[in-house]
Amino acid sequence: MWQEKKNYGKVSMGVVRTTYLIDEQGVIERVMPKVKPDTNAEEILAYLG
Repeated sequence: MWQEKKNYGKVSMGVVRTTYLIDEQGVIERVMPKVKPDTNAEEILAYLG
């Protein structure tokens, strides 16, 4: 997702990793902002499990 980011007081635009879980009807069921690639899959499986 492209949005405003703040880093050490500086504001800029950039990519923010966000996961969207979408159900069978195409409705967004959950939004997971600021995810980390190394733990995201585990978080998704825990939520679905």
